Amino acid sequence: LNFTLILLYCPFALSDSENATGTQMCHPDIYNFLKEFGVMTEKVRSMEAILKDSETRLKETTTRTKVIFSAAGGRGDISIGPFNTETTLAFKRVITNIGDAYNKYTGVFIAPVAGIYYFSIFYHSGRNGALKLYMNNHLIAMTHHDQPEQHGSKNGGNAVFLQMHTGDQVYVCLGPNSQVWGSNYHTTFSGYLVTPI
Repeated sequence: LNFTLILLYCPFALSDSENATGTQMCHPDIYNFLKEFGVMTEKVRSMEAILKDSETRLKETTTRTKVIFSAAGGRGDISIGPFNTETTLAFKRVITNIGDAYNKYTGVFIAPVAGIYYFSIFYHSGRNGALKLYMNNHLIAMTHHDQPEQHGSKNGGNAVFLQMHTGDQVYVCLGPNSQVWGSNYHTTFSGYLVTPI
């Protein structure tokens, strides 16, 4: 916003008694107007700075990194496991991977930006089942069940919010001697960036 400075002419009359002092002050109303005009000019400058900051923040919000992924076991009619040791699962069937932070070959999600992330794991199994969610080799959450006594199957799942730094890794492991179904999207691993920090 541009303002044009308006100079106000303040006429004054010199009387014989005023000639001794040489000048007369401007009318008080004009003085108050100039004072208020100066205050308003400062307020406008302050509002311009706030507006510019708001525009910058809005632009950052609309262009910020978007990170969303969801992947499933994707092994056809084959169950995954059991293995003798804990094994990182590579969820091969990628449903969505905005931001390319999930690697379907390693099964590892790598945070592209620092922020709060949400992750969920779900599985279906007809035997002992156990999934563990890790961040940087630290167990964060798990879900498990024992094999049903009669023929049948069980479901399990868990979810968590995590504060992550750029480069932090999250992955899911199948517990030893556990099995989950890899068919028809029964077993999934999903996550998304809630907010950058």
